[in-house]
Amino acid sequence: MLNSENVLEVSGLNVSYGESKVLFDMNLHLSPNEIVSCVGRNGAGKSTLLKTIAGFIKPTSGEVNIPSSGLTGKPPYEIARLGVKYIPQDKKVFSDLTVRENLELGSYATKDYNWDRVTDFFPKLIVLMDRKAGFLSGGERQMLMIGRAILGNPKVLLIDEPTEGLSPSIVSHLKHVFTELSKSAALIIVEQNLPLVCAISNRVYAIKEGRVVAELTGQDQIKPITCEEYL
Repeated sequence: MLNSENVLEVSGLNVSYGESKVLFDMNLHLSPNEIVSCVGRNGAGKSTLLKTIAGFIKPTSGEVNIPSSGLTGKPPYEIARLGVKYIPQDKKVFSDLTVRENLELGSYATKDYNWDRVTDFFPKLIVLMDRKAGFLSGGERQMLMIGRAILGNPKVLLIDEPTEGLSPSIVSHLKHVFTELSKSAALIIVEQNLPLVCAISNRVYAIKEGRVVAELTGQDQIKPITCEEYL
């Protein structure tokens, strides 16, 4: 049963790849307008967690719930329609389509054709509208992916390693964007940039070998030196 104060809950989640178990009895929750970060070493299970919530991986047991529905077992497109959007780490876009066409696909899926919010966050996309997405830089692709994901005003955003390989100026801009997005949605971010994590997060889950080993709250706990203990 979902706690009425939460917009998403993960309960007793277990995930395996074949014979190899990846997530072990994982529990976490997300409140409205909250930014929660997941930190841990590569291979700890952070990306698997997001993919499972988003419906790309089926858990062996456990539940993922939002106020209107249980998500466990639902396909990714249905989960997205329910307001839970996933932004993957690989920065993959439709390379042969223009920025405009990529956004049009997002609008078609959500029936949200108002791009003002997208271009308010990312003005650079205005001048890139007719450029094929395959020719965008990593930072521009990330802008496009986030812009496409926020169409339809989702209630939950699952964002995997958003700043990986990006310049400090784009990271600084994304810090502002995530803070603004949290005014209308709740965010779960998997991220290795600890200064960013500590600047924007309300809570931090430390994940090690497929288990949540700590939940950090408050400014006294959410510090790079504390998070580093779990990397």
